[in-house]
Order: sequence, then C-alpha cells, then structure tokens
Amino acid sequence: MGKFSHIRAFLGVVEHGSFAEAARQAGLSRSQVNKAVIALEEELGVQLLVRTTRKVSPTSSGEAFYTHAARILADLEVAERAVREDTEEPRGTLRLNAPMSFGALHLGPALADFMKAYPDLKVELSLNDRFVDVVEEGYDATLRIAELREDSALIEHPITLVRRYLVASPGFIKSHGPIERAEQLKSLPCLHYGALGRGHVWRLLDDGKAITVDVNGVMSANNGEVLTEAAKAGLGIAMLPTFIVGPAMQSGALVRVLPNLVPPDIHLTILYPPNRHLTPKIKYLIEFLYKRFGERPYWDLIE
Repeated sequence: MGKFSHIRAFLGVVEHGSFAEAARQAGLSRSQVNKAVIALEEELGVQLLVRTTRKVSPTSSGEAFYTHAARILADLEVAERAVREDTEEPRGTLRLNAPMSFGALHLGPALADFMKAYPDLKVELSLNDRFVDVVEEGYDATLRIAELREDSALIEHPITLVRRYLVASPGFIKSHGPIERAEQLKSLPCLHYGALGRGHVWRLLDDGKAITVDVNGVMSANNGEVLTEAAKAGLGIAMLPTFIVGPAMQSGALVRVLPNLVPPDIHLTILYPPNRHLTPKIKYLIEFLYKRFGERPYWDLIE
C-alpha cells in the first residue's frame, strides 16, 4: 500500500470510528487497515489515533491531519474526474438530514423531482431540528438554516438567504391598534420559538442597528407551523421564516408588522464532509437545490 492508500485507510477509520468498519467499506482486511495506519503514524512521527477496546478516536494531531488530508484527497478526486471528463450521474444511496418544517414543506417535494431526474439514486432522508454530526452519524450531507459559520470539519455551501419577518393577523392589528415601536413588543402578545421557561429575547436589526427586545411571550412552540396557525388565529406577533409563513402572507392571512425591524440574516446551507466533496450525488444535489431555491425562492414572492 502506498502513502495515499495509508491516508485513505486512516480517513476511513476516523469517519467510521472502527478499524473493522473502515476495512469493510474499503474491501480490505482489518489487519491491512491497521498496518496502513501504523505505517502512516511511523512516517509522520506522531500518534494519530487513540485505540481502546470500545472505540477508536483521533488525537488532536489526528484531527488536524484528518481535516487537511481529507480536503487534499477530495481535491485530488476532483482533479482526476476533470481529467477523465467524468460525466457520471448520481447513483447509490444519498443519506441526507434536514430541518423538520423545511424538509416537510419544501425539501420533500424537491427530492421527489430530483429522484425522477436521476432514477439510479436512492434517498434516505432524516428530518429533525437537532444538531447533527454528519461524520459521526454517517450522513452524506445535512441542510441547516442558521447564520453562516466556518466549520473546520465540514464544507459549507450556501443555497439561499432565509428571510424572517415579524407577522400578525389583520384582526390582531385591528384589535390592538397601530404597532409602530419595538418597545411595544414588551407588552403585546408574542409567539416565541423555544420554551417558555427560557424567556423570550428577540435579536433584531432596527434600520440596521442591532437591538435585543424582551418580548411578552404568551405562547411558545418548537415548530414554526404551529406558531403560524396561532398567529393566523390572532393570538399574537410571531417572528418566522418566509418559507413557513410565505403562503399565509401571500393570501393576506398574515401581514408584516414593524417592517423596519428584521432579524439577522440566516441562510439555507448544505454541509458535507470533505471526502464527499463534489461526488456526483453531492454535486448534482447542490446544483439542483440552487436552481430550485436559490436567488429569490418562490415562497418569498409576497409583494
């Protein structure tokens, strides 16, 4: 086995947390993988893995080496495909994670069209709102809706800006009178994403200036669709993304309040490990998602 084979064996052990599973995925024996990692450690002069009877995990040197080596091998694979003029379409199984509401409302229908376009592809989709460790849990990629951040272990590809507005029903506004100042959120009924016991603090930009407001939370939920229905029923003001409230705003069931106040930008992004970089199923998925949701997505066509 050459140096690149040793590196690939090491990456496999880190990604699968096991010599046996790394060997099975690579079509090698456990002994071959173990010898490859030992050879790499001897060449580098550092210990890359901590081995116990229960698990295998990278040392701090191993984590640093994994990050850089994975990116280098990913770039090498891209270069090799470019030379071969690779036109391979996605096939096999795509293991994907996404937030619950976005997945149910938008990603699910989109993936149906994606699979029709590439019939050799199978999709395993998991929807939840918890933070997912892509490498540890064996996903090819995850979609997240959050502020952009640098993650040294993952490649992040922005798909579209996710707009959030303060919204309420016309009936609510009629019964409570004009809503013109941020301070009114401290007394008007507000619908909050999260738990009541944690308090209700909204981070907003007031004509570009960052402010925080302790709002009068009368209802909380960990699901935006529930809060949308509560807002439509006139229970209060909600701060929600347009991919959930867009249809209600398009129909007039909800309208913006305090339009000078907007939450900080968040984005829909797809994140994936460096070793998945521009594999056909990731490359084609990114292109498809951008065409489907990029620029100004259909749920933002409100005005």
